Amino acid sequence: MHWTDRRKRFRAVLGGARCVHPGSVYDAISARIAEDLGFEIGMFAGSVASMTVLGAPDLIVLTLSEFAGQAYRINRAGALPLMVDADHGYGNALSVKRTVEELETAGVCGLSIEDTELPQPFGAAKPRLISIAEGVGKMKAALAGRQDPALCIAGRTSAIQISGLDDAIARGKAYEDAGVDALFFVGIGTRAELDAISAATRLPLILGGVSGELTDLDYLSARRVRIALQGHQPFAAAVKAVHDTLKALREGVPPAKLPGIADAELMKRVTRDADYAGWTKDFLS
Repeated sequence: MHWTDRRKRFRAVLGGARCVHPGSVYDAISARIAEDLGFEIGMFAGSVASMTVLGAPDLIVLTLSEFAGQAYRINRAGALPLMVDADHGYGNALSVKRTVEELETAGVCGLSIEDTELPQPFGAAKPRLISIAEGVGKMKAALAGRQDPALCIAGRTSAIQISGLDDAIARGKAYEDAGVDALFFVGIGTRAELDAISAATRLPLILGGVSGELTDLDYLSARRVRIALQGHQPFAAAVKAVHDTLKALREGVPPAKLPGIADAELMKRVTRDADYAGWTKDFLS
């Protein structure tokens, strides 16, 4: 499949003047729904991937091949530009290079590599960061693994909630100098923090989990934020819907009386029934 066109659309978001909220997606159907509803980009998080593929919490027990496989299933289902959270790159800098190669092949448009020390080391009670030097090495390896120049690579850090604002800025500037396309900050909680980071850096910014005073899109846009995550409620909503539906069936509720069931028209739309009907006519008759 051809991925470059959607990567160019993703870059247009990063290079634009407005901040957007991505649609949090986790499989082919959710990605199609986000695309049909007009989301500019989709976001496939590592935490959601772990829950979707393994039914496990976000403890870095998912493998690169499992993650890349699910990303490919999402990408082949439509044309929504997809950003993914590639965590720490599944190992050291050499593993980061391999991660970029696999995810580029799977069709992603943007990916982030973070500087958290993952998986959690033995005896570590709190999250820890790798050194800036090792983080820079990972960013350089990510860039070396890229073959399509349209693929976007973001340097990600949670430093602001682990080691403080000054360290977060230092890491952002170091990753800028390494050549990444965007900076992804997790844990910013105030406008003062974002103002400081925006003033000290120059690349497009991506924020994880905005809330409170950081929800105004005009303000975020003026601070060079181009993508602001809102969390991953669609997956949680899907879990709730499946749980409640199965529970009701188990308790004897007749299928015809179940609430919240997609009608036939919606099911046909998200499964692209009309396309398959056309192909059936063209190729099987």
